[in-house]
Amino acid sequence: MSFTAQVKDELSRLEGECPTCRYAQLSAIMRVCGTLSFYGAGRYSLRVSTETGAVARTMIKLTHQLFDLDTRLTVRHSVLHKVRNYLIEVPEQQGLEEALTRLGILVTGHGLASGVPMQLLERACCRRAFVRGAFMAGGFVADPRGDFHVEVAVTGESYAMGLRQVLASLGIQARINHRRGAYAIYLKSYDGVMALLGAMGATRSATAVGMVRTVKRNKNNANRQTNADMANLRRTTDAASGQLQLVDEAERLVGLRELAPALLEFCVLRKAHPELSLAQLGQLCDPPASKSAMYHRYLRLQSLVADEREARGLGERDAEPKDATSSS
Repeated sequence: MSFTAQVKDELSRLEGECPTCRYAQLSAIMRVCGTLSFYGAGRYSLRVSTETGAVARTMIKLTHQLFDLDTRLTVRHSVLHKVRNYLIEVPEQQGLEEALTRLGILVTGHGLASGVPMQLLERACCRRAFVRGAFMAGGFVADPRGDFHVEVAVTGESYAMGLRQVLASLGIQARINHRRGAYAIYLKSYDGVMALLGAMGATRSATAVGMVRTVKRNKNNANRQTNADMANLRRTTDAASGQLQLVDEAERLVGLRELAPALLEFCVLRKAHPELSLAQLGQLCDPPASKSAMYHRYLRLQSLVADEREARGLGERDAEPKDATSSS
């Protein structure tokens, strides 16, 4: 089961906080994924198609509870996509026009309503139920193990704008994208996804998203630390390699026994421990020396070798020793 299907299944099990909540939720389901047919004055039929069984169950349950209308359910199987499709038909019958008007889908004397039914959304709980129904009918939420993304696809610009305003009244700032004759109200952030799931009442799904984010954050922190450690190790290795070249040249041109005690100690320790940073090398000195002190020993040795090279008329080497600085 996809994460979207899990969220919709959780939402299908929730009850409204007041009697009007059920009307708001059913209105959104019918309007977002329904098709209304008109046969003449006061004659209508409605078809709702969905790939989610939870949405079909909720649609049929609310239609029977609120209006006692006849419904027909057909389960179709797609051989190509290997998924089920649920078709709920509300045939022409007495009381259907009144129900559609009560749900804010029809406007008496004007036909199909273009925007959201604000008369059903006066209370915050009803707005949450409306958003819940809209998401169940046309919503998608990405698996949180990937990107944080949620959207609701609707038809009609005024309806999309109205849904965005409803979300804004709940503290959720969404955006609208126009695509192929439809409008997608979407959120692309962890905070946005969590706010929407919380507003709809999907607490179990919100907890799952939060846990996934924690795992992702810990994994990212571990990766960053590993990358930092590898970079420090490369810098240390490069610096140590340059220092070893310098020590070898000092031994060849000057002789280690001719060096001052501090420089001799530096050369001996560097040859014995090529993998250590300057700070670590300093801890092996007697007495221990700081990283700064070890770096100054390196500079003194470098100057001494340069003077000896000049005195012998050898000129500059093809490549200077690499920088001795490294991570502590």
